[in-house]
Amino acid sequence: MATKYAPQNRYFCDFGHAMDMTIVSSREGGGRLNYDASSLDSLYRGRLVELRELAESRNISKGGSVEVLRARLIQNLVLEDLDLSWDGIQTMSHNELGGILKVFGIKSSGSQRERRQRLWLHLNFDSRRMTIERLAEMDRDDLHELCVRLETPLTGNRTVLMGRVAGVLTNQLNGWGRIKKSLKRNGVSFSLGSVEKEALANNEEEFVPVDADFHSDSPIAVIEDAYDSLILGLDTLEPVIQEDLRTVATFVEDIDRIIGTILRGSGGAWGESQKELLLRLSKRRGWPVNEEIVRSRLTRVATDIAEIKGAKIGEFGKVNGNSFLREQVSSDVSRNRISEKLSVVDSILQDSKN
Repeated sequence: MATKYAPQNRYFCDFGHAMDMTIVSSREGGGRLNYDASSLDSLYRGRLVELRELAESRNISKGGSVEVLRARLIQNLVLEDLDLSWDGIQTMSHNELGGILKVFGIKSSGSQRERRQRLWLHLNFDSRRMTIERLAEMDRDDLHELCVRLETPLTGNRTVLMGRVAGVLTNQLNGWGRIKKSLKRNGVSFSLGSVEKEALANNEEEFVPVDADFHSDSPIAVIEDAYDSLILGLDTLEPVIQEDLRTVATFVEDIDRIIGTILRGSGGAWGESQKELLLRLSKRRGWPVNEEIVRSRLTRVATDIAEIKGAKIGEFGKVNGNSFLREQVSSDVSRNRISEKLSVVDSILQDSKN
């Protein structure tokens, strides 16, 4: 393992490059709700400290619980082009509301009004704090405002208004405020977009789907090995290529996640189409993969990771796998470490003699 490698939460570095991951196609006028599924997957599985780091880097408020922050990031980074104010929510169709609720990872069924209520609650409150017990602490004006936003009748005294809000909260119980456990555990389960489907459809090799779990991240040893492979022998390369490889290497955890996503979409197959898809997604994220050396090294490392994950490697993949890189990295790094330790021992022995 290279001593410079320090795993960082790089999943969140490049939002905004949509993958045409369509989940709703019911907007008036035939528009579609598109989002970067890889970014959304990272937000679903992100821990509080990771989400706070992302929020701070994007000048987004990082206050609140992990679920409140997660919803805020999804709103501002994944669905940034949508008007999710109360007025904007009122203009959305039944199907569109269902699709947006799915993106936020919460319950998406119910009537159109129930969907509006649930979305507005999820975007504006912490479910742990917005409870029936807390309603007792609110004055009539606050309760009246809640009734307006939750689309309930506005007449009556404070007790009547509190009862109406309590009725909505009871009806929406466990439907908002936190993403589904399956999403937090496994992330997004999605099909590939049109570009990706075309890449897989053009695959010339026949693959038999394999029985393997591609949801899990690779062990840290694999990530470290991949990092070492990407930056192997940098001093022999041109400065521009050195910088490109260093940049790509910092996204090694992202690369691992993308490989798993591609394998899920291709039934465990890893061949030329999958490599091209990886390069295409890398370019969309703004990674410097234009140089042939960088592209070649990235696909070799990716092939090695895919094989470790249990993918069925095609003929070309077998020939150009990254196993020789892994062996070279292991031997070079081990040799360097042993040499360093021997030097330390020699130094200690010399000091003891003196």
